[in-house]
Amino acid sequence: MDTRSRLELANDNAAGFWLIQAGVHGWESVRAPMFTAVRCEGEAEVHRLVVTRPYAEPAALKQELLGVLRQWRTARLCLEDPYGLLDLRPHGCEASLGQAVMVREPGGGTAADGPGAAASPRGRRGEPAGRLTVVGALQPEELAAVERVIVDGFPMPARLPVVRGAMLPPGLLDAPGYRAWLARVDGCPAGACVSYDDGTAVGVYSVATLPEHRSRGIGRALVAAALAAHPDRVATLTSTLLGEPLYRRLGFTEHGVARWWRYPATPSSMTV
Repeated sequence: MDTRSRLELANDNAAGFWLIQAGVHGWESVRAPMFTAVRCEGEAEVHRLVVTRPYAEPAALKQELLGVLRQWRTARLCLEDPYGLLDLRPHGCEASLGQAVMVREPGGGTAADGPGAAASPRGRRGEPAGRLTVVGALQPEELAAVERVIVDGFPMPARLPVVRGAMLPPGLLDAPGYRAWLARVDGCPAGACVSYDDGTAVGVYSVATLPEHRSRGIGRALVAAALAAHPDRVATLTSTLLGEPLYRRLGFTEHGVARWWRYPATPSSMTV
């Protein structure tokens, strides 16, 4: 019997999401009882750490984490702490605003449209805005389109100009549980996300919409397609404050608030 809490399911999915990418990219990783770390390599990459279990002694966990970062000579870092007790400011890090870790039970919330479903998104003033389709990316060209949309939609300045396959190499198409989703309006890429099914839960990540297509239901259609592809799975995601209303309408509820630490701080004053 699986005794993990819903928050732990979400944490483990996030850790697995990075481990599956580490396997495709050939990155080094560490799996410890309380956290998972991936040594992402490349000019636009940051080392990723996900705290996966509650901890009674933040100071002890911090020292263990810092030991990995020192060994890896970490120059850029993103660390997810869903329990919010770590303080990495003395080490040159800064924390983003809290982000909700959200979970949806199988079949919960409103009915989701399946992959390939088509609709007519509405414009900002209610006018028709073209025909919307969402498909799973099955070919390298489709995955490359997903990559471009995510980089441009967030945006990710460090990844510009986009180098095809640098973030989403074609090998991810064959990675177990990993799927990429592409939304098109009248055949043109408009939004994208990725999902990861670890056998217990499916996590939804990197939901992005291009600026000219925002506020037209693209994000909802993407998440709905990912959910419909895994109707028997618990679904997890981490949301900004702006995204929470959308995900609540889809049946997600908050199970924790994650603090994301980044290194170096702006401006950087100390080293890890």
